[in-house]
Amino acid sequence: MCDELTAADNERFLTRREFSAGAAAAGMVALLPIPANAAEIKGRDVTIVTPDGSCDAYFVAPATGKHPAVIVWPDIFGLRPAFRQMADRLAQSGYAVLTVNQFYRSTRTPFVKEGQGFDDALKAQVGPWRTLLTPDATMRDAKAFVAWVDGQKEVDKKRGVGSTGYCMGGPMVMYTAAAAPARVHGGATFHGGGLAADGLIALVPGMKARWLIAIAENDDTRSPTDKDKLKAAFAASNQPAEIEVYKGTMHGWCPPDSQVYNADQANRAWDRLLETFKTL
Repeated sequence: MCDELTAADNERFLTRREFSAGAAAAGMVALLPIPANAAEIKGRDVTIVTPDGSCDAYFVAPATGKHPAVIVWPDIFGLRPAFRQMADRLAQSGYAVLTVNQFYRSTRTPFVKEGQGFDDALKAQVGPWRTLLTPDATMRDAKAFVAWVDGQKEVDKKRGVGSTGYCMGGPMVMYTAAAAPARVHGGATFHGGGLAADGLIALVPGMKARWLIAIAENDDTRSPTDKDKLKAAFAASNQPAEIEVYKGTMHGWCPPDSQVYNADQANRAWDRLLETFKTL
């Protein structure tokens, strides 16, 4: 379940299908379906003060009323048009959505060049940034983000907070749930990397959430026992968890700007996300 381990698989897959190299390119975002009875929404760029600095982020919510909040952790390509579109779609479904730049200690977003994939240049660029994202740092961030959304007029504090994460953002969802268990009542990860690491599994008993873990098929091939470790950990702590390998998918299949984007399976995972967050 890791970007680095499955990148080569994805590249071979793209070569077989005669795609050009590169993913997450600006201007290559597939249009996502608009939800039925979509709410009118308003979005804005925001800055959130954390113990470690100032985080740039995107916040969007229905134009009227109060709604459960969702904190979104992007993949390694960061906050960009595709994730803004995904945030808008979730807001149209009735949520107040904060999508963060997890690399704010090092850079503002967007930082990916048009046409750039998970190549050697990006690995070298992002590598030092990732070293700053320790479990403690991520949990400090999570507490700051939860406090920030709780202070917004669009957020219903009587409802729980949800969190979603993609690829490297997957573990950040679990750290968020561990950092603020009294508020985070739902978590969803999509092709998340390293979710079954011992350090994360050890935190599960302190979480109080309902879970959706959507796994890419080639991630599961690489780490076939991870799903079983996660199922056992969530079951032991009495946390409902829907954990599924999505057949025919490659690591990174959910964001609509990915060259391994699988629209049918991404939409099915999206439907399961909405079902998971109904109980927030």
